[in-house]
Amino acid sequence: MARPAPIATSVAQATTWTQRTALALVVPLALLAAWRCSSGFGWVPEQILPPPEDVLASLSDLWRSGDLLSNTLISLQRVAEGFAAGAATGLALGLAMGLSPRLEAYVRPLFTAFAQVPALGWIPFLMLLVGIGETLKIVIIARAVLVPVTLNTLSGIRAIPGALLEVGRVLRFSRAQTLARIVLPGAVPSIFTGVRYGLTHAWIALVAVELLASSDGIGYLLVWGRQMFQLDQVIAAMTVIGAVGFAIDAGFGTVEARLQRWQPAPARETQS
Repeated sequence: MARPAPIATSVAQATTWTQRTALALVVPLALLAAWRCSSGFGWVPEQILPPPEDVLASLSDLWRSGDLLSNTLISLQRVAEGFAAGAATGLALGLAMGLSPRLEAYVRPLFTAFAQVPALGWIPFLMLLVGIGETLKIVIIARAVLVPVTLNTLSGIRAIPGALLEVGRVLRFSRAQTLARIVLPGAVPSIFTGVRYGLTHAWIALVAVELLASSDGIGYLLVWGRQMFQLDQVIAAMTVIGAVGFAIDAGFGTVEARLQRWQPAPARETQS
Protein backbone atom coordinates (compact mmCIF):
# COMPACT_ATOMS: atom_id res chain seq x y z
CA MET A 1 0.00 0.00 0.00
CA ALA A 2 1.40 3.38 -1.01
CA ARG A 3 2.31 5.80 1.71
CA PRO A 4 0.36 9.09 1.85
CA ALA A 5 2.10 12.06 0.28
CA PRO A 6 3.93 14.34 2.76
CA ILE A 7 1.84 17.35 1.64
CA ALA A 8 -1.41 15.47 2.17
CA THR A 9 -0.24 14.33 5.59
CA SER A 10 0.68 17.89 6.58
CA VAL A 11 -2.67 19.21 5.43
CA ALA A 12 -4.49 16.49 7.37
CA GLN A 13 -2.47 17.27 10.51
CA ALA A 14 -3.15 21.00 10.15
CA THR A 15 -6.86 20.33 9.71
CA THR A 16 -6.94 18.10 12.78
CA TRP A 17 -5.10 20.71 14.85
CA THR A 18 -7.52 23.42 13.69
CA GLN A 19 -10.50 21.28 14.62
CA ARG A 20 -9.08 20.48 18.06
CA THR A 21 -8.32 24.14 18.70
CA ALA A 22 -11.83 25.16 17.67
CA LEU A 23 -13.39 22.54 19.95
CA ALA A 24 -11.13 23.56 22.83
CA LEU A 25 -12.31 27.17 22.53
CA VAL A 26 -16.03 26.36 22.66
CA VAL A 27 -16.34 26.02 26.45
CA PRO A 28 -14.07 29.01 27.35
CA LEU A 29 -15.92 31.29 24.93
CA ALA A 30 -19.28 30.11 26.26
CA LEU A 31 -18.17 30.79 29.84
CA LEU A 32 -16.83 34.21 28.82
CA ALA A 33 -20.17 35.06 27.19
CA ALA A 34 -22.06 33.92 30.29
CA TRP A 35 -19.72 35.97 32.47
CA ARG A 36 -20.27 39.08 30.35
CA CYS A 37 -24.03 38.63 30.32
CA SER A 38 -24.21 38.10 34.08
CA SER A 39 -22.28 41.34 34.62
CA GLY A 40 -23.99 43.32 31.88
CA PHE A 41 -27.54 42.48 32.93
CA GLY A 42 -26.83 42.84 36.63
CA TRP A 43 -27.48 39.19 37.45
CA VAL A 44 -24.41 39.18 39.70
CA PRO A 45 -23.22 42.34 41.54
CA GLU A 46 -19.91 43.74 40.32
CA GLN A 47 -18.58 43.57 43.88
CA ILE A 48 -18.80 39.79 43.60
CA LEU A 49 -17.99 39.27 39.92
CA PRO A 50 -16.43 42.23 38.10
CA PRO A 51 -17.02 42.43 34.34
CA PRO A 52 -14.36 41.07 31.95
CA GLU A 53 -13.29 44.56 30.82
CA ASP A 54 -12.39 45.49 34.41
CA VAL A 55 -10.27 42.37 34.73
CA LEU A 56 -8.58 43.16 31.42
CA ALA A 57 -7.90 46.72 32.59
CA SER A 58 -6.43 45.43 35.86
CA LEU A 59 -4.25 42.98 33.92
CA SER A 60 -3.05 45.83 31.71
CA ASP A 61 -2.27 48.02 34.74
CA LEU A 62 -0.30 45.23 36.40
CA TRP A 63 1.68 44.72 33.21
CA ARG A 64 2.45 48.41 32.69
CA SER A 65 3.53 48.84 36.30
CA GLY A 66 5.89 45.87 36.02
CA ASP A 67 4.33 44.11 39.02
CA LEU A 68 2.97 41.27 36.92
CA LEU A 69 6.23 40.49 35.15
CA SER A 70 8.45 40.84 38.22
CA ASN A 71 6.24 38.67 40.44
CA THR A 72 5.78 36.05 37.73
CA LEU A 73 9.55 35.82 37.21
CA ILE A 74 10.05 35.42 40.97
CA SER A 75 7.55 32.56 41.00
CA LEU A 76 9.14 30.89 37.98
CA GLN A 77 12.57 31.08 39.60
CA ARG A 78 11.23 29.38 42.71
CA VAL A 79 9.63 26.68 40.59
CA ALA A 80 12.87 26.09 38.70
CA GLU A 81 14.93 25.73 41.88
CA GLY A 82 12.44 23.51 43.69
CA PHE A 83 11.77 21.43 40.60
CA ALA A 84 15.48 20.81 40.00
CA ALA A 85 15.97 19.64 43.59
CA GLY A 86 12.86 17.47 43.66
CA ALA A 87 13.35 15.93 40.22
CA ALA A 88 17.00 15.05 40.88
CA THR A 89 16.15 13.46 44.21
CA GLY A 90 13.14 11.63 42.81
CA LEU A 91 15.09 10.29 39.84
CA ALA A 92 17.89 9.02 42.06
CA LEU A 93 15.48 7.43 44.54
CA GLY A 94 13.34 5.85 41.82
CA LEU A 95 16.42 4.39 40.10
CA ALA A 96 17.78 3.06 43.38
CA MET A 97 14.53 1.33 44.30
CA GLY A 98 14.01 0.06 40.77
CA LEU A 99 17.47 -1.47 40.55
CA SER A 100 17.49 -2.88 44.07
CA PRO A 101 14.40 -4.82 45.21
CA ARG A 102 15.95 -5.13 48.67
CA LEU A 103 16.27 -1.35 48.98
CA GLU A 104 12.69 -0.96 47.75
CA ALA A 105 11.50 -3.36 50.46
CA TYR A 106 13.16 -1.17 53.08
CA VAL A 107 12.26 2.26 51.69
CA ARG A 108 8.91 1.83 49.90
CA PRO A 109 6.66 1.59 53.02
CA LEU A 110 8.14 4.75 54.54
CA PHE A 111 8.02 6.54 51.20
CA THR A 112 4.36 5.57 50.74
CA ALA A 113 3.52 7.01 54.15
CA PHE A 114 5.52 10.13 53.29
CA ALA A 115 3.62 10.53 50.02
CA GLN A 116 0.25 10.38 51.75
CA VAL A 117 0.87 13.71 53.46
CA PRO A 118 0.16 16.46 50.89
CA ALA A 119 2.82 19.05 50.22
CA LEU A 120 0.81 21.75 51.97
CA GLY A 121 0.50 19.54 55.05
CA TRP A 122 4.23 19.98 55.63
CA ILE A 123 4.06 23.78 55.80
CA PRO A 124 3.35 24.16 59.57
CA PHE A 125 6.15 21.73 60.44
CA LEU A 126 8.64 23.27 58.02
CA MET A 127 7.82 26.77 59.22
CA LEU A 128 9.15 25.78 62.62
CA LEU A 129 12.34 24.38 61.08
CA VAL A 130 13.25 26.84 58.31
CA GLY A 131 10.97 29.83 58.86
CA ILE A 132 8.89 31.45 56.12
CA GLY A 133 11.70 32.47 53.79
CA GLU A 134 12.74 31.13 50.40
CA THR A 135 13.88 27.81 51.86
CA LEU A 136 10.32 26.95 52.85
CA LYS A 137 9.04 27.54 49.32
CA ILE A 138 11.83 25.56 47.68
CA VAL A 139 11.35 22.59 50.02
CA ILE A 140 7.57 22.52 49.52
CA ILE A 141 8.00 22.63 45.73
CA ALA A 142 10.66 19.92 45.85
CA ARG A 143 8.34 17.73 47.93
CA ALA A 144 5.56 18.20 45.37
CA VAL A 145 7.90 17.10 42.57
CA LEU A 146 9.59 14.25 44.44
CA VAL A 147 6.63 11.87 44.67
CA PRO A 148 5.48 11.70 41.01
CA VAL A 149 9.04 11.58 39.67
CA THR A 150 10.03 8.79 42.06
CA LEU A 151 6.95 6.65 41.43
CA ASN A 152 7.04 7.05 37.65
CA THR A 153 10.77 6.31 37.51
CA LEU A 154 10.22 3.17 39.56
CA SER A 155 7.27 2.16 37.38
CA GLY A 156 9.28 2.72 34.20
CA ILE A 157 12.10 0.49 35.40
CA ARG A 158 9.71 -2.22 36.54
CA ALA A 159 8.05 -2.18 33.09
CA ILE A 160 11.25 -2.95 31.18
CA PRO A 161 10.85 -6.39 29.56
CA GLY A 162 12.97 -9.09 31.13
CA ALA A 163 14.07 -10.17 27.65
CA LEU A 164 15.98 -6.90 27.23
CA LEU A 165 17.80 -7.41 30.51
CA GLU A 166 18.60 -10.97 29.44
CA VAL A 167 20.13 -9.65 26.22
CA GLY A 168 22.34 -7.40 28.33
CA ARG A 169 23.51 -10.40 30.36
CA VAL A 170 24.23 -12.35 27.18
CA LEU A 171 26.27 -9.44 25.85
CA ARG A 172 28.02 -9.25 29.22
CA PHE A 173 27.10 -5.64 29.86
CA SER A 174 28.43 -4.15 33.03
CA ARG A 175 25.98 -2.64 35.49
CA ALA A 176 26.76 0.84 34.13
CA GLN A 177 26.26 -0.31 30.54
CA THR A 178 22.96 -1.98 31.41
CA LEU A 179 21.79 1.19 33.08
CA ALA A 180 22.86 3.47 30.21
CA ARG A 181 21.84 1.26 27.25
CA ILE A 182 18.79 -0.63 28.50
CA VAL A 183 17.30 0.67 31.74
CA LEU A 184 17.29 4.41 31.15
CA PRO A 185 16.20 4.32 27.47
CA GLY A 186 13.42 1.89 28.32
CA ALA A 187 12.20 3.97 31.26
CA VAL A 188 12.39 7.36 29.53
CA PRO A 189 8.65 7.62 28.64
CA SER A 190 7.55 6.89 32.19
CA ILE A 191 10.24 9.13 33.66
CA PHE A 192 9.22 12.00 31.43
CA THR A 193 5.58 11.53 32.44
CA GLY A 194 6.66 11.81 36.06
CA VAL A 195 8.66 14.94 35.27
CA ARG A 196 5.64 16.47 33.52
CA TYR A 197 3.31 15.76 36.43
CA GLY A 198 5.98 16.89 38.86
CA LEU A 199 6.27 20.26 37.16
CA THR A 200 2.51 20.69 37.23
CA HIS A 201 2.44 19.85 40.93
CA ALA A 202 5.35 22.24 41.49
CA TRP A 203 3.41 25.15 40.02
CA ILE A 204 0.33 24.32 42.11
CA ALA A 205 2.37 23.98 45.30
CA LEU A 206 4.18 27.24 44.60
CA VAL A 207 0.99 29.26 44.29
CA ALA A 208 -0.42 27.65 47.43
CA VAL A 209 2.66 28.35 49.55
CA GLU A 210 2.86 31.92 48.23
CA LEU A 211 -0.74 32.43 49.35
CA LEU A 212 0.21 31.43 52.88
CA ALA A 213 3.76 32.71 53.37
CA SER A 214 5.12 35.19 50.86
CA SER A 215 5.52 38.90 50.24
CA ASP A 216 6.08 38.55 46.51
CA GLY A 217 5.27 36.21 43.65
CA ILE A 218 2.15 35.55 41.62
CA GLY A 219 0.37 34.00 44.59
CA TYR A 220 1.00 37.14 46.61
CA LEU A 221 -0.88 39.18 43.98
CA LEU A 222 -3.94 37.10 44.83
CA VAL A 223 -3.58 37.85 48.54
CA TRP A 224 -2.97 41.53 47.93
CA GLY A 225 -6.03 41.83 45.70
CA ARG A 226 -8.17 40.09 48.31
CA GLN A 227 -6.90 42.35 51.10
CA MET A 228 -7.65 45.45 49.00
CA PHE A 229 -11.04 44.03 47.93
CA GLN A 230 -9.93 44.31 44.30
CA LEU A 231 -11.59 41.25 42.82
CA ASP A 232 -10.59 42.31 39.31
CA GLN A 233 -6.93 41.93 40.33
CA VAL A 234 -7.67 38.59 41.96
CA ILE A 235 -9.25 37.25 38.77
CA ALA A 236 -6.44 38.76 36.68
CA ALA A 237 -3.84 36.95 38.80
CA MET A 238 -5.87 33.73 38.57
CA THR A 239 -5.90 34.10 34.79
CA VAL A 240 -2.12 34.46 34.67
CA ILE A 241 -1.64 31.46 36.97
CA GLY A 242 -3.86 29.31 34.76
CA ALA A 243 -2.21 30.52 31.55
CA VAL A 244 1.32 29.88 32.81
CA GLY A 245 0.37 26.45 34.15
CA PHE A 246 -1.30 25.54 30.87
CA ALA A 247 1.73 26.70 28.87
CA ILE A 248 4.09 24.63 31.04
CA ASP A 249 1.98 21.50 30.72
CA ALA A 250 1.42 21.96 26.98
CA GLY A 251 5.12 22.52 26.35
CA PHE A 252 6.13 19.39 28.21
CA GLY A 253 3.34 17.46 26.52
CA THR A 254 4.73 18.41 23.12
CA VAL A 255 8.26 17.39 24.09
CA GLU A 256 6.95 14.13 25.57
CA ALA A 257 5.11 13.30 22.35
CA ARG A 258 8.27 13.88 20.32
CA LEU A 259 10.37 11.74 22.63
CA GLN A 260 7.91 8.85 22.36
CA ARG A 261 7.95 8.74 18.55
CA TRP A 262 10.72 6.17 18.65
CA GLN A 263 8.45 3.63 20.31
CA PRO A 264 7.16 1.02 17.87
CA ALA A 265 3.48 1.21 17.05
CA PRO A 266 1.34 -1.74 18.15
CA ALA A 267 1.22 -4.50 15.59
CA ARG A 268 -1.93 -4.62 13.49
CA GLU A 269 -3.76 -7.84 12.77
CA THR A 270 -3.29 -9.01 9.20
CA GLN A 271 -6.44 -9.59 7.24
CA SER A 272 -6.77 -12.93 5.55
